[in-house]
Amino acid sequence: MHNIDLHIRPGERVAVVGPTGAGKSSLIKLLNRTYEPQQGRILLDGVAIQHLALADLRRLVGMVQQETFLFAGTIADNISLGDPLITRARVQEAARETGAMAFINPLPQGLDTPLMERGTNLSAGQRQLLGITRVLACSPRILVMDEATSSVDTPSERLIQEAVERLLDRRTAVVIAHRLSTILHADRIIVLSAGRIVAEGRHAELLRQEGLYARLYALQFQGG
Repeated sequence: MHNIDLHIRPGERVAVVGPTGAGKSSLIKLLNRTYEPQQGRILLDGVAIQHLALADLRRLVGMVQQETFLFAGTIADNISLGDPLITRARVQEAARETGAMAFINPLPQGLDTPLMERGTNLSAGQRQLLGITRVLACSPRILVMDEATSSVDTPSERLIQEAVERLLDRRTAVVIAHRLSTILHADRIIVLSAGRIVAEGRHAELLRQEGLYARLYALQFQGG
């Protein structure tokens, strides 16, 4: 990443786009401190994130990735991740909000149903709904989303998109976009190339500039 100067306002929904290798994944890993910056700072409400305990940072910044990792344990444990601050009632409330209870309730043991490693006894859409429920249960102030619907089947996509909208409601969000059709209404779109911000603006504005974003959009539109 080079010369990144980015300010995101509270409640703003910002999309990040760019070709493969542009730096989208690196940006996520810097935000959750998987990577530590070699220079410069990342501030949250004026506080450098290096000064926050990792557990506190990860309660503040929720991550929804393309594929949710589930471990061998109950559905409830996979949602709460053993966090004592996330009560059983909160697990149930989050699962209702995302719509996950629609498939959990019919199970013989409900929330206490054991899952296999990686949740292989669930569909891809069900695993993703649990991942969104897990994040919602933490009630983070900031969301980082790596396009949650990109790896699921079409019938599941609508349910997941509805859950995502509930999750995004009144939260600051950074959305890593692979399909540009999903971020047309973002408050702002950041275009990355080779680790640099090369353009930013709203969808219509970036199309008028006829730069990298317009080329990426044309390629996806023509390909779809």
